[in-house]
Amino acid sequence: MKFQFLGAVRQVTGSQHLLQVGGTRILIDCGMYQERDFQARNWEPSPFAPEDIDALLLTHAHVDHCGRAPKLVAEGFNGPIFATAASTELVELILRDSAKIQAEDVEYKKRRHRKEGRRVKRPIEPLYSIDDVERTVPLLQPVRYEQSIPIGDDVSVAFHDAGHILGSAIIELKVRENGRTRRVLFSGDLGQRGKPIVRDPAVFAQADVVVMESTYGDREHEPGGDIETQIADAIHRTVEAGGNIVVPIFAIERAQEFLYHVSRLLHTGQVPQLPVFLDSPMAVDATAIFRRHRECFDANAWQLINEGRSLFNFSGLELVRSTEESKAINDHKGTAIILSTSGMCTAGRIKFHLRHNISRKDSTILFVGYQAKGTLGRQILEGRKYVRIHGSDYTVKARVDQIRGFSGHADRTAMMDWLGNLQTPPERLFLVHGEESQALAFAKHIEDTLRWNVTVPEYRDVVEIN
Repeated sequence: MKFQFLGAVRQVTGSQHLLQVGGTRILIDCGMYQERDFQARNWEPSPFAPEDIDALLLTHAHVDHCGRAPKLVAEGFNGPIFATAASTELVELILRDSAKIQAEDVEYKKRRHRKEGRRVKRPIEPLYSIDDVERTVPLLQPVRYEQSIPIGDDVSVAFHDAGHILGSAIIELKVRENGRTRRVLFSGDLGQRGKPIVRDPAVFAQADVVVMESTYGDREHEPGGDIETQIADAIHRTVEAGGNIVVPIFAIERAQEFLYHVSRLLHTGQVPQLPVFLDSPMAVDATAIFRRHRECFDANAWQLINEGRSLFNFSGLELVRSTEESKAINDHKGTAIILSTSGMCTAGRIKFHLRHNISRKDSTILFVGYQAKGTLGRQILEGRKYVRIHGSDYTVKARVDQIRGFSGHADRTAMMDWLGNLQTPPERLFLVHGEESQALAFAKHIEDTLRWNVTVPEYRDVVEIN
C-alpha cells in the first residue's frame, strides 16, 4: 500500500492524494489550488499517468477538492468518479461554473492587457474548457452513504457523513493485502457538530491509516457569540451608516446557511426588512439542489420543514442570475445585503461588488468563511490599507468584520474528539489540508496528548506502508 500526497500538503487548497494497492490506483480528490503562491501548480501536468487511474473519489464538491477533475479528464482519465448523490449534482454545478468563470476572466484579462499594452510570458487561457466539463460529467457516479463499492479486486470504498457541506463525506477504504484487510480513512473536511442543515460527522472505532485535515489544528474557534446575534449587529450598524453589507460567500453550504439564519432573523423581527441579493447563479442553483436532497438534512432542519417553514426563502430575497441584474445592484439606493461568490474573493462577481464598496466608509465587508493565505479575502481581513482588484489599487475604507462560529471545519478540540473515538492508535496518521504552521502544531498536540506518531507530509512525498 503506497500513498503519494499531491495537494493540500502543508497548505490548504488543491486536495489530491494517490493510493496504490498492487495494480489498483485510486485518486482521492482532485482539487484546484486557490492560494496565490501555489496557483501555478494548477497548470502542471499530473505526476502520474491519468489513464492508469482506476477511480477518482471525491470527498465533497468544494472547488479545492474537485475543481481540477476536468483537467484530469483532458489529460486522459476516463474512469468512474464516485461521490455521494448530492455531491455529484453539486460537482457538476461547480465545474460548469468554474469553466464559465475562467472563460470570462480570460476575456477580461485579454481586454485589460490590450488596453494597457502589456505583454505576458504565458498565453492567457483557461485551465479547462466547458467541453472538458462535458466529458467529465458522464463519469460522475452517485453512491449512497454507507454503500460499499468495489474497486478492483482488493479495495472497497464507502462514504460516510462528514458534516461539512451537503453531501460531504469521510471516505473509508478497506484494503485487502497479503491476506489482511486494513481500513484507511480520508477525513475530507470535517464539519462541526451541531451545525444547521447537515448531519454530524460519522465516527469510527478502528482505522489502520488515517489521512486527516488540519485546517484549525492550531486553535479553537473564537467564541464570537451566537451567529444570528452577530449577523443582526452587522446589519443594524450598516443600516444606521447607510451603506451596503457585502458578503463574499461560498456558493455551496455557506450561502444556504447564511440565508437560513437571515430567514430566522426576519421571521422573528430581529432585523429590519431589506433587500438581500444572492448574486451567484451557482448559489441559486445550489439552493435548488439543497431542496432536492433532504436525505442529507439533520433533525432540526426536518423539524422546520415539518412546521411548514422554508429553510432558504423569505420576503426581500432576490436571486440574481444575469450580468445585467448583477450590475443593477449597484444602482440600488439604501442598504442591501449582497451575497456573491467567490468566498475567498479570488474570482467572480464579488470583485465587482468590492470595487464599488470597499472604499465606502458606510459599507461593511462581512466575511463568513475561511480566507486562505495569499487570497484577496485574506489580505482584506488582515487589514491591508490598499488591495489590488482587477489591476487597480483600492483604498480599504469599509468596515471589515467577520462572523465567528460559521466555520464549516471542526476546530482542534472537535478533531481531537473525532480521533478519540478510535479505540487503538492507527498505524499511521497523516495530516493534510492545513497551512504548514497549523499542521505542525496539530501534529505536536496529538503527539503530546495521545502519544501517537504523526506525519506531516511534504508535497509529492511517497510513503509505502508495509
